[in-house]
Amino acid sequence: MKNILLATFLFIGIAVQAQSKKKFDKPTIVEASCGECQFGMKGKSCDLAVRIDGKNYFVDGTTIHDHGDAHSDKGFCNAIRKASVTGEIVGNRFKATSFTLIEDTK
Repeated sequence: MKNILLATFLFIGIAVQAQSKKKFDKPTIVEASCGECQFGMKGKSCDLAVRIDGKNYFVDGTTIHDHGDAHSDKGFCNAIRKASVTGEIVGNRFKATSFTLIEDTK
């Protein structure tokens, strides 16, 4: 009985760990913006976030200030932009290994 219980907990632990990580080894196009101002996420200040498959994640590995003035007309606090990213989702955060804004051609 103990072995069955141990195996069950081990299986659940592995399943949860597998769900909390998703890798993006090839460049992927995502929506990027201020998590608080544009995506309605709870936070302490203006922080960079991405939207992947309809879910929002704060970004580690780059900041909102690394990509221009966040409060300009096309800045992250006033616009949702497209970005090409690589990295992985760990827990509820996106760990970026690359983050390149895609220029708006309009």
